[in-house]
Amino acid sequence: MTEARTPIDLLQIGDVADRTGLSLRTIRHYEEVGLLPEPQRSSGGFRLYTQEAIERLLLIKRMKPLDFTLDEMRDLIDVRDQLASPRLSRAARADLTQRLRTYHALVEHSLAGLRERAASAEAFARQLGDEID
Repeated sequence: MTEARTPIDLLQIGDVADRTGLSLRTIRHYEEVGLLPEPQRSSGGFRLYTQEAIERLLLIKRMKPLDFTLDEMRDLIDVRDQLASPRLSRAARADLTQRLRTYHALVEHSLAGLRERAASAEAFARQLGDEID
C-alpha cells in the first residue's frame, strides 16, 4: 500500500531542504528550538510544511550569517508576524516598528563588518596573486 498523496501546498522535509538549501537536521533543529512551528504530519507521520514555513526558513537562513542569536531570531520573527496582523493598535504597531528599526540597524552594522572582512580577504587574495606572477 502506498502513502496517500501530499496536497500540493504541503511539502515533505526533503523537498523543503531542496528548496531552502538547508539540511534535514538543520530544519529539525529550528523546529526544536522554536524558530519554526511544529509541522503538520501526514497519515504516515511525515512532516508536512507550508509555503509560510519555507519562507520562514529562508528568513532564518538570511539571519544566520549575520550572527543573530536564537533569541534575536525568535524575536524578529515574532515582530514580523505581529506586524502582519491587521488588528494592531496604533501604539502596538509603533512599538513593533521601532523594534524592527533596531533590527535593521543591527543588520546594517553586521553587514558593514562583513564588507570589511570581504575587502580584507580580497586584498589578501590580490597580494597572493601578485606573489604568484
